[in-house]
Amino acid sequence: QVQLVESGGGLVQAGGSLRLSCAASGRSFSSYAMGWFRQAPEKEREFVASISYGSALTYYADSVKGRFTISRDNAKNAGYLQMNSLKPEDTALYYCAAASRSASPHSFYDYWGQGTQVTVSS
Repeated sequence: QVQLVESGGGLVQAGGSLRLSCAASGRSFSSYAMGWFRQAPEKEREFVASISYGSALTYYADSVKGRFTISRDNAKNAGYLQMNSLKPEDTALYYCAAASRSASPHSFYDYWGQGTQVTVSS
């Protein structure tokens, strides 16, 4: 089992920045790929970014490429999502997740956090 807890969400103006954190506990976090997903009201959950267990591979949704950066610190059992140049359409509940297989956006993610709310005002 891996437990994931997100933090760092909040209210920010358009053009601003936030850094989300994902704290992991339980089984070895370093052996899992990690991803960030988001879900806006009345919309389906969508992939945002992912990173392989050793940080060699990263993937981004086209909508966030060049603005968001995913990273991780296995020594701290933590993952991060740096979000810059935020837009109102980035408003959503953001989840981190862990995948035992791969960091592919289409991978099956075994464990999920409860989410942290990000609201971007115009």
